[in-house]
Amino acid sequence: MAPEAPALSKENEMLDTCLSRRRFLQTTTLAIGGLGMGACRLDEPAPAPLRILILGGTGFVGPNQVRSALARGHEVTLFNRGITNPDLFPDLETLIGDRDGDLAALEGRTWDVVIDNSANLPRWVRMSTEVLRGSVGKYLFVSSTGVYIPYLTTDIREDAPVDTIDDPETEVVNGRTFGALKALAEEEARTTFPDTHLVLRPTYIIGPGDPTDRYTYWPVRLARGGEVLAPGSPGDPMQHVDVRDLAAFMIRAAEDNLTGTYNVVGPREPLTMGGLLERTRAAVGSDATLTWVNAGFLQEHGLSALTYWTEPADDYLGMMQVNGDKAFDAGFAMRPLEETARDTLEWFNAQDAERQELRSGLTPEREAELLAAYR
Repeated sequence: MAPEAPALSKENEMLDTCLSRRRFLQTTTLAIGGLGMGACRLDEPAPAPLRILILGGTGFVGPNQVRSALARGHEVTLFNRGITNPDLFPDLETLIGDRDGDLAALEGRTWDVVIDNSANLPRWVRMSTEVLRGSVGKYLFVSSTGVYIPYLTTDIREDAPVDTIDDPETEVVNGRTFGALKALAEEEARTTFPDTHLVLRPTYIIGPGDPTDRYTYWPVRLARGGEVLAPGSPGDPMQHVDVRDLAAFMIRAAEDNLTGTYNVVGPREPLTMGGLLERTRAAVGSDATLTWVNAGFLQEHGLSALTYWTEPADDYLGMMQVNGDKAFDAGFAMRPLEETARDTLEWFNAQDAERQELRSGLTPEREAELLAAYR
């Protein structure tokens, strides 16, 4: 599900302002860095503009890729069904089609890079790589650290074993098949583009516009104040990536002609559940109190996970302990958690009443019930 229109319109307005300012600066003798871009977060234009094809582009990750690419001076074409947020980027060329068999609009065209955001099925990647073979210079496939399920070790690096599945042709995507299907989809990209593929494996993606509310729950709940149920132990490891930082890295990776496979996880310094909640609480100016409820009690009451926290044990031991050094060494950078917290809360508060029904976490009634039982 895609972010709602009000937030997207605001992002587009900011982009227009930033791009106008950059064009102004380019016509003066002042360097862009001299005046500073403030909230625009724009770097100087890329050394050489790229022609970028984005499969999708109007959901959650895609719009941030578009904004990053346009801010760097690239030419962007979208390919999608024209259903989700069709008016989001009215000035961009949009080719209408369907990943599931209708790829005719891609034929006879050339691009420097294609970014494949939307494929969970290997068959979809197989079809798109075959159509684009010889038409694009690089195939960037967005995978997931879910390929490492079950996470039986810690410090998981890119060469760690990935999940497998008995029926590689299944098209049922669920918790059991997701990681294995993503791993098979990666192989489709590697097979057709053996020397020019780039596979990025992000962990949980958070930030403004997140349709899952997995992180959004925390700044919203903490801002409300009162006694907050905190799951597990304060020392439990946590990882995530802000969607804007992920998108910026993807565009820079294409510019830098990176190839191979990269885990995109953060922050680089270890983050714990306690640190995540304390820093988020401070960022949103909350006076909420935290009551830590252990994993055993939560499991007894039907909660094996809460938002994107899961007890770091058994099959989930290393889920939040994936090694991201390779991406950081290649230029990936993350903004402070505090900025993500404030921006996410601001975005959420701007949504209509229907969208402010949180899609993750606990209802106030369920939280109160669990806290009462725990006491």
